[in-house]
Amino acid sequence: MSGRLAPLAVVLALLTGACTAGATESGGAAGPSPASASARAAAAEKQLAKNTLVPLEGAPPTPELPVTVDSADGRKVTVRDASRILPLNGGVAEIVFTLGLGDRVVGRDITATFAEAKGLPQVTKAHDVSAESVLSLEPTVVLADTDTGPSEAVEQIRDAGVPVVVLDPATELADVTTRTTRVAEALGVPEAGKRLNARMETELAAARAAVPEGSRPKVAFLYLRGSAAVYLIGGKGSGADSLVEAAGAVDAGREAGFDRPFTPITSEALVKAQPDVILMMTKGLESVGGIDGLVRIPGIGQTPAGLDRRVVDLEDGVLLGYGPRTPLVIDILVDRLHTI
Repeated sequence: MSGRLAPLAVVLALLTGACTAGATESGGAAGPSPASASARAAAAEKQLAKNTLVPLEGAPPTPELPVTVDSADGRKVTVRDASRILPLNGGVAEIVFTLGLGDRVVGRDITATFAEAKGLPQVTKAHDVSAESVLSLEPTVVLADTDTGPSEAVEQIRDAGVPVVVLDPATELADVTTRTTRVAEALGVPEAGKRLNARMETELAAARAAVPEGSRPKVAFLYLRGSAAVYLIGGKGSGADSLVEAAGAVDAGREAGFDRPFTPITSEALVKAQPDVILMMTKGLESVGGIDGLVRIPGIGQTPAGLDRRVVDLEDGVLLGYGPRTPLVIDILVDRLHTI
């Protein structure tokens, strides 16, 4: 399993009210209520199906450079030119585009799957960065994270004179605004970063306000890749635990005492977790043959979730992307975890 997916390493403006009108800068309903959860989820699913981003309103920001920023690898990096940006992480790329700087992006990582990025040259293969591919695009700044590798490729890019700003991975909800701030500062557009963070905080508050009172389902996040015989249940630090809790549910792995991000699935582990709902990435569910195949995995069919076939899946690049589309993920989880 790639380091970018472990702990596996979600916004856009929501449509007003029941999401039948146009998007606003704050992106959410003015006064959400539990009754609005299904409408908010339907609008979020519609937006995610478009697979497009909603940039900040107004003219794109103009970078004020040079800037010197702290890099997560302990270096200080000076960025003098943001005319050719290369983000090596899908969530980071979403931030750059949503800030309004998408026309400056020259390439993409394999995890940047949204529509605006699909036409860009891909510089990674199976999450490994090709230094030659990166340098051929002549970037003026590269945005990586601590999971970006191999390290030799990152050093080769840096040795060629390209500023490389390394970010900490985003593995919980609080990381979304932190990472947005750091990306905006590195690109010389800190005020745009503050506006995007304000928008996301408004959207997240609206999503969480729709959690129904008295409902606390236990949710197990399963990371499965059937073709590779990878069967894992999430625990503390999986990345999904923060989303589950933000949606008003209980992470079954954490409650069962799984203090590592992922634990191999066994009948004993599942009996201990006893999830009411199973949360998965769409491709992971497909890799085991859908719900029918999932409940045939030893132990899963005997859990409350397996017996009731209560399974929620979301697209791989969005569920744990921890970027500007995360509030949409919370909207969907608030509805589907509590009412499925």
